[in-house]
Amino acid sequence: MGNGNSVEQELDLSLIIACYMEEGHLKDSVRQVIDILDTLKVRYELIFVEDCSRDRTREIIDELSVHYAEKNIKKICHEKNAGRGKTVSDGFRVARGCVVGYIDIDLEIHARYIPDFYLAIRNGADVAVAHRIYNFKITSIDRYMMSRGYNFLLRRLLHIPFTDTEAGYKFFRRDKLLDFIDEIEDPGWFWDSEVMVRAFLHNCRIVEIPTLFLRRSDKKSTVNNIKDTLDYMKRVYRFRRKVLPALRKGAGAG
Repeated sequence: MGNGNSVEQELDLSLIIACYMEEGHLKDSVRQVIDILDTLKVRYELIFVEDCSRDRTREIIDELSVHYAEKNIKKICHEKNAGRGKTVSDGFRVARGCVVGYIDIDLEIHARYIPDFYLAIRNGADVAVAHRIYNFKITSIDRYMMSRGYNFLLRRLLHIPFTDTEAGYKFFRRDKLLDFIDEIEDPGWFWDSEVMVRAFLHNCRIVEIPTLFLRRSDKKSTVNNIKDTLDYMKRVYRFRRKVLPALRKGAGAG
């Protein structure tokens, strides 16, 4: 299968790689991802969605497409920065796999978990989401406290049972995802929370898979702890007003 020349047929798995300022680790991470995918022995595609990075991310994707010319690789490039949620959604909309998923390509959750997520969907789940287990380090305490506090608040305000909505490691049964993907309004980081609530309201069977989270010390986070936390809180409360009646009635309102 080559770039753009393969017959348009349904595949087993589409993996979305949303890219923003990934220059430092993209080549090595993609190598690891492809090594893992090849062990699965399934028909797969990689869909890179490049969100107007200011570094060499776009050029590196082109280099990877040439290097892995025998693989089924697609590329979508945004001409303006659109946000994490819009980037992932754009990839999902062109995906041809029965199972569709995305991972954060910094691999703070390792590629070795991909088979577990793929098989969870194949074995009957509609959604498989990572539950991050932190390898505790003092340098990670801010991310740990933010994640745990945010998810506690989300469970209390939105009455949802999930342990970790924000992990950048989610797989879906494509036909179920297409039922509600157009309902998701947030184009940014809150997309991760919204997609889980929408899936819950659509009676999706959701499984959480424990995964080890190892924070990279060589990657500068684009998260601004105080600013982004306050922004998240505003979005949670606005979203709560929209969906709380349906959540009180229970899943099935969608």
